[in-house]
Amino acid sequence: MTSATLQPLAGSAISRFLSDGWVTTWRNLMKIIRVPEILLFSLIQPIMFVLLFTYVFGAAIDIPGDGYESFLMAGIFAQTVVFGSTYSGSAMAQDLKDGIIDRFRTLPMSGAAVLVGRTNGDLVINSLSMLVMMGTGFLVGWRVNSSPLEFVAGVALLLLFAYAFSWVMAFLGLAVRSPEIINNVSFLVLFPLTFISNAFVPSENLPTPLRVFAEWNPVSALVQSARELFGNVPPGTPPGDAWTAQNPIATVIIGIAVMLLIFVPLSIKRFQTLSR
Repeated sequence: MTSATLQPLAGSAISRFLSDGWVTTWRNLMKIIRVPEILLFSLIQPIMFVLLFTYVFGAAIDIPGDGYESFLMAGIFAQTVVFGSTYSGSAMAQDLKDGIIDRFRTLPMSGAAVLVGRTNGDLVINSLSMLVMMGTGFLVGWRVNSSPLEFVAGVALLLLFAYAFSWVMAFLGLAVRSPEIINNVSFLVLFPLTFISNAFVPSENLPTPLRVFAEWNPVSALVQSARELFGNVPPGTPPGDAWTAQNPIATVIIGIAVMLLIFVPLSIKRFQTLSR
């Protein structure tokens, strides 16, 4: 086969993958439109957390500088996008249970496109949640004290981390094949990651074992990165002794790359194994 023949085939494979990826993405977006409760509860949860922590716990937690509202919002952002990423796992498990994946594999389409469409759907939900959270945060007193470029970088970092984590959950959803199991597993993992962190209280206020865990916690790095890029770091707050705490943005970027490099091929391989 000549190189002239190979080039059209390669172009055709890429264009087919992009086309299939768009079709499956649109399928997941239409599912949100047809079942609006998915989006509704995804948007209510961050509003509830913002109001709960601001007005119930905020009075009991003394944060120097602009107050607890500015300290809190980066933690709410990180918690919401991480929890929002779990929908990929439960949705993949539900599609397996309902036989949707079996229908997809009978079609002349790329198997990877199914996963791309699923994770893209999570990215849309997380983007909408971010808009709702920012509006709610503005109403309770949160402000951005950095440049527009740093603000955009902070939002992009949060969404990229969530997108990479969606691939982790997609792999787990394909591995367990049960929506109930993936929901239980995700909450058992994500609750410690989000609450034993610097998301809601400064990590130096935690007992030593929990403080060490919080400083090495990737969610803490994500929260600290958002605070730095949004200009919400409380004055006089030490970052911590761990390298991850002192270099949060680099830690998050490395974490995103590692998750994508490991779980994208693992998820695709797992999907192909199921489709045999």
